[in-house]
Amino acid sequence: MPTLLSHKRCTNEGEEQMLLAEDRPDLIESLDPRCDSGDNNRSCLRNINFQEKEREYLSVPESLDYLPSHSKIYKKWLQGQSYRLDWDRWLVMGLIGIVVGIMGFLIHQIIDYLIQLKWELVENYIQKNNFHMTWICIFGIGLLMIIVSSGLVVFFCPAGAPSGLPEVIGFLNGASIPHVFNIRTFLGTFGSCVLAVASGLFCGPEGPMIHLGAVIGYGLSQFEPKILGINPLSFTRFWNTADKRNFVTAGAGAGIASVFHAPVGGLLFTLEEVASFWDIKLAWQTFFCCLMAAFTTDLLSSSFSGFVYRGQFGFFKAEKRILFWVKNLLDMSILAFIPAIFIGVLGGLLGALFVFLNIKINKFRMWFFKRIPKTSLRRVTKLLETVLVLVLTLTATVYLPYFFHCTPVKNLPTFDLPSKLQNTSQVRWQASQYNCPPATLQNGTDFNQTFNEAAALLAENGMRGITYLFRRGTHNEFGYASLFTALVFYFLLSCLTAGSAVASGLVIPMLYTGALFGRIIGLILVSTFGVRTDESGAWIDPGLFAAVGAASFFSGVSRLTISLTVIMVELTNDVQSLLLIMLAVMLAKMVGDWFNTSLYSSLLKLKCIPYLDAEPFVGHRKNWLNLELFAARDVMKRHVRVLRLKENVAFLAQLLADTNHSGFPVVCKSKADQTEVFLGTITRLELCMLLENEDIFEMDSEENSEPCSLLSYQKIRAEKLHDQQRLAIMLDCYSTDPLYQQLFINLEPYINKSAMSIQAHFSLQRSYIIFRSLGLRHLTVVDLQNQVVGIITRKDLISFQLEEKLGLQESLQQPHSDDELLD
Repeated sequence: MPTLLSHKRCTNEGEEQMLLAEDRPDLIESLDPRCDSGDNNRSCLRNINFQEKEREYLSVPESLDYLPSHSKIYKKWLQGQSYRLDWDRWLVMGLIGIVVGIMGFLIHQIIDYLIQLKWELVENYIQKNNFHMTWICIFGIGLLMIIVSSGLVVFFCPAGAPSGLPEVIGFLNGASIPHVFNIRTFLGTFGSCVLAVASGLFCGPEGPMIHLGAVIGYGLSQFEPKILGINPLSFTRFWNTADKRNFVTAGAGAGIASVFHAPVGGLLFTLEEVASFWDIKLAWQTFFCCLMAAFTTDLLSSSFSGFVYRGQFGFFKAEKRILFWVKNLLDMSILAFIPAIFIGVLGGLLGALFVFLNIKINKFRMWFFKRIPKTSLRRVTKLLETVLVLVLTLTATVYLPYFFHCTPVKNLPTFDLPSKLQNTSQVRWQASQYNCPPATLQNGTDFNQTFNEAAALLAENGMRGITYLFRRGTHNEFGYASLFTALVFYFLLSCLTAGSAVASGLVIPMLYTGALFGRIIGLILVSTFGVRTDESGAWIDPGLFAAVGAASFFSGVSRLTISLTVIMVELTNDVQSLLLIMLAVMLAKMVGDWFNTSLYSSLLKLKCIPYLDAEPFVGHRKNWLNLELFAARDVMKRHVRVLRLKENVAFLAQLLADTNHSGFPVVCKSKADQTEVFLGTITRLELCMLLENEDIFEMDSEENSEPCSLLSYQKIRAEKLHDQQRLAIMLDCYSTDPLYQQLFINLEPYINKSAMSIQAHFSLQRSYIIFRSLGLRHLTVVDLQNQVVGIITRKDLISFQLEEKLGLQESLQQPHSDDELLD
């Protein structure tokens, strides 16, 4: 007999396929060769033509139950609950923010320390122009880092590759995805992210920070501290899916707030990109969580640098508080909107190209690794791929600056660091100086300092490089050659890095790439009109358009608008350029959407995560279909297995063993001579919990009889099965032992009598909105007599399922009339 948790697929028409989280294959490993997609992303009107393997994996994740079962025992439990204020919820939100803030501080400090240490070890080789030895040393250090970083992802926690953000988005959309929020994922992602960025790969810590923040939000809300056997703080009331969703949402926002020192941007990012369910109460709590995260990071950063206490604890300096601080704000002219429009369009085009190339590269990765049959060899190959990417990156980083001469520092205050002077006249060496002569102090105040343009853009930390590009009044510090070279290599190598077997983010590469082409456009304006110092022409500044270009490319890749604009203002403190950034961001999104979907949406599809958009989009012959013209019966699953109020124990055991359904409609008769009508639903897990308690088994099969005993709500609301093997053995016993043929269970006290149902003729568009907005797991379809005729689950509302069930695949080859489509 198949076990309860069998991977067997039910082939009967309309039957729902289900796997419990503990036995699902790992859906998170971005390099797992399970999807061999053949979609063409040239137009967002085209949905992915999923292959059979992809459809199988799209059918695996279950929806989460956000609403508790409104049963008799639930109402009895509610009556015994006293009214409670939400102080403990706010406490948890604050704790999440503080822990995320500490983690963000640690990530930045470790990365900065390792990068500085790495370049200091090869300082002598660089100054002697011994670039071969420099490359060997840098590669040796980076190789050690990348082996550990990639090894953590490949062998320890595949859920961390590459950033975990699509999985968080899918979870908050209602898809049950395993292994995303466990301790292995947290430790592996943290270590992999830090080492990947420090090794020299063109990536950032932002995506993993969002994932780590979500893990912290999930973990702290489910934590039950015990001190000497006493629980001083019990958060057990948060052990439900709805509260998990809210704390994960807040944790993700806190991750952005900490890594960018942007609390408002973190709040808006979760609203615009991450969260699928939102209300004003959650907004306030997320706002508080982001506030605590940013405050904690700022507080620690105020006095610690490289884990050394520098004093002035609690004194927030602008250069530390604001990540890419722009000191000199410029007065704007209406003429500045002309290049901003061009930058917005270019950002959309390059962003769409980046998404296209990255998805193609990741598909090739999947196709290539799929052809390696042995799992151990496949994992080693993934690790070797990251080593290859590192070789390409470090080769460009070490050797390209050799072809660029030294440029005197005139207006670039970033390189002027009198605080780092020792008791001599020499300034501490930085990677941006590369093979240039050491900077010296002349006449007590003036610096004689030069720097290598390519080294400042490629060898330095990505955040510091962006700061260089954003600086105002630095018209001639970077030439066309260095900017174009850095743009080409950063664009291609960051595109290649994204999706490799390390925990990495793309925000810093997106900002960097956009800043490079934005500064090029600003430099063209300077070359055309000259360096303007008068009030009316001061806006012609390459640093200004570098910031606009960064926002534009970021929007072209991610399609963010509101949150991105606020984040850019918080990152730069440049309120004057707000309108230019808004214009460029809007244009970049519009242009990018014309070609393909955002990178995150594309990754959701590539990873086969069944994400439900806010609005259903089903394309047919390059046109959108109006789902208001279709009904729920067009997509529902038919031949639904239903239960009665009193069911035989042996029958229930056999049903659970033979099917993988996650829930069942329950029907009843008000009178003996009437037909059975829909009464509510009961989940598979609830049935399993009932079968584990023989005290509720009865001999009487009459539906109207009262149950002899009731299980408490606390016992039946478990979210997973703890002993699956024992339960499988028990079901086998129940289904074969003749004794249980005569025993029954009264399901009436445990039925969710507030389960949603719709008429078969109900609008498909509105059915979709109801399902997604309420976070449903099952939507029962009934006829005019309230008899069950079908059921709708998450899998039925995925785009390719909508296309197939509406007959669109066939209509691509054999046209039908509008009336035929409605049949």
